Amino acid sequence: MDYPDLINNHPEAKIPFEGVSSRLVQAGDQQFIFMEFSKDVEIPPHSHNAQWGVVLKGEMEITINGKTRILRKGDSYSIDKDIVHSAKIKKGYKDLTLFDQSDRYKIKTK
Repeated sequence: MDYPDLINNHPEAKIPFEGVSSRLVQAGDQQFIFMEFSKDVEIPPHSHNAQWGVVLKGEMEITINGKTRILRKGDSYSIDKDIVHSAKIKKGYKDLTLFDQSDRYKIKTK
């Protein structure tokens, strides 16, 4: 991953999409995930606890509660708990996402 050691020293998160590398920062009852996409990825509609994210590089089309937006570097988004959302993420995309749950993702084992 193209992040500094401060981030790369954290464990990789087990994310169920091909072409995604990640680092998981556990923060009490929340998780920060740094993600980088080496392929285009389409995330189907789903919901969970609240989520907030900021785009660090690249582009993503996100649909939240039926409203679609294109997000680029510097843009952020917020999704309330139980709101249906989906995304089309382009190769080269990087972000930082905060999930309002301690167990959204597990540590990836080798």
